[in-house]
Amino acid sequence: MLVLLPPSEGKAASGRGAPLKPESLSLPGLSPARETVLGELVELCAGDEEKAREVLGLSEGLRGEVAKNAELRTAGARPAGEIYTGVLYDALDLASLDAAAKRRAARSLLVFSGLWGAVRVTDRIPSYRCSMGVKLPALGALGAFWRAPMAGVLPEAAGGGLVLDLRSSAYAAAWRPAGEVAGRTATVRVLHAPTRKVVSHFNKATKGRIVRSMLAAGIAPEGPAELVEALRDLGYEVEAEAPAKAGKPWSLDVLVAEIH
Repeated sequence: MLVLLPPSEGKAASGRGAPLKPESLSLPGLSPARETVLGELVELCAGDEEKAREVLGLSEGLRGEVAKNAELRTAGARPAGEIYTGVLYDALDLASLDAAAKRRAARSLLVFSGLWGAVRVTDRIPSYRCSMGVKLPALGALGAFWRAPMAGVLPEAAGGGLVLDLRSSAYAAAWRPAGEVAGRTATVRVLHAPTRKVVSHFNKATKGRIVRSMLAAGIAPEGPAELVEALRDLGYEVEAEAPAKAGKPWSLDVLVAEIH
């Protein structure tokens, strides 16, 4: 099973660990594209601060993120599972999983990123600020930039099992499963049952809980139909829609009554 996650806008501090070693990151087929984006981001942020802040869409209060980006090559690095914070990752709470569940997380979780393309939670990265919606001056929109590199790497990373897609739309734009892989992919929305609306905070927290529950229980469904049954066994109310034709993903709605 491969679980596709969005990153978090907010991130923990890099800390004092050894700096980034790009060659050590998972999915080495993405290395040339990573180096291109990293180089452009560092150059942008080492130059005109106001221009960098505008390109990155940063408020005055986040001005310090520009200087942080300028030092990415020498900043300390930590496992991505420690760098990413926020609602989904708080609910997932990787640090409190037992050893077996942590091994499952290392194998199955893939976090998408405007800077790195995608990383495993065990990959050591520095804290950074660069969303998939950013348009770097020399590269354009990162969602479009990453499509070709991702298309060459992600189908193999998906293996032969279920692909559970929990990404937001901006990150989904970087890679859309196609063909045979799409047929074993399930995209998930979390809806507030009484209103049948997506509530952002609620949506992220529930997705984090779902992944945590599956990792803790050692559940690895072989395909979307098995995923529906697994989620129901875990106590979730699920509505599923199989694709109308081959080569399309399943759509799952998880209905939750309380927003918390």
